[in-house]
Amino acid sequence: MQHLDHDRLVFLALGESEADDAESTHLGTCALCRAEVATFQQVAGLGAETQGLADLPDPPEHIWQGITAQVRAAEAQQPQAETRRQQVPGQGVGTLTGQTNDTPFGRATGMTAAESTGTTGEQATGTTAGPTVTRLDSARRSRRGSGWSRWAATAVTATAAAAVGVLGTVSVLRPDDPAPAPTQVVVASAPLAAYGSTPAAAKGDARVLRDGQLHLHVANLPRVPGYYEVWLINPTTMEMFSVGTLGGGSDALLPLPPNVDLMSYSVVDVSAEQYDNNTRHSGDSLLRGTLTG
Repeated sequence: MQHLDHDRLVFLALGESEADDAESTHLGTCALCRAEVATFQQVAGLGAETQGLADLPDPPEHIWQGITAQVRAAEAQQPQAETRRQQVPGQGVGTLTGQTNDTPFGRATGMTAAESTGTTGEQATGTTAGPTVTRLDSARRSRRGSGWSRWAATAVTATAAAAVGVLGTVSVLRPDDPAPAPTQVVVASAPLAAYGSTPAAAKGDARVLRDGQLHLHVANLPRVPGYYEVWLINPTTMEMFSVGTLGGGSDALLPLPPNVDLMSYSVVDVSAEQYDNNTRHSGDSLLRGTLTG
């Protein structure tokens, strides 16, 4: 299978151009090329995420050594490619006809018509071929551009590797980063189920943490014109108090009063509330569950 060029995969991953039909078909069937595009896209995303970072540490030395090795390898390939292009057989120049090419390029250089058109002296005059010359036609210029593009792609890939190295270094070396938070100890928990006329797909869970916070995770709540509020209810007396409100996300971490009696206020309730300046429960409960632990 003929894979897509390395530099082409880089440009596709960076969004510099769109894949044509043949490239799209190949990417749809070639897991290797798809994986390369995904890798480049991930690196580009990491680079975008670091735009706001300042005072980054230097990448590890082995990153720069790898970049240097790749760039030098690409540069070493260029003279070899140029030499092969210059040593094209059968393009000799024989005895000049003395007729100067009547073009601006020919008049400026004194090049004969045979030379400027790439016709060999042997073809132009029928004489024996002399020294060889190189005809820089469009195909060779195209290959030269492709070689530069491949060199540039190598440099881009190496730079991307440096970006990954910087990110790894930042995560390891930055002394001002906070230490990873220890795993929170759960002292009570409750699965939350749909309540009343709430769609059955609505669900969630509540966890009381040892540090005095209530962590809620909810899913598939019906849309409401107001907002969601969290309550603790005493099922015996039906007294209740508000713990806080849910934001736009599916998780919330709400502080509990330091003297809360979870043995009495054991029911967690999520309600739909209106923006009506009424601080009491609306009576429209969406989720409920009982704490145990």
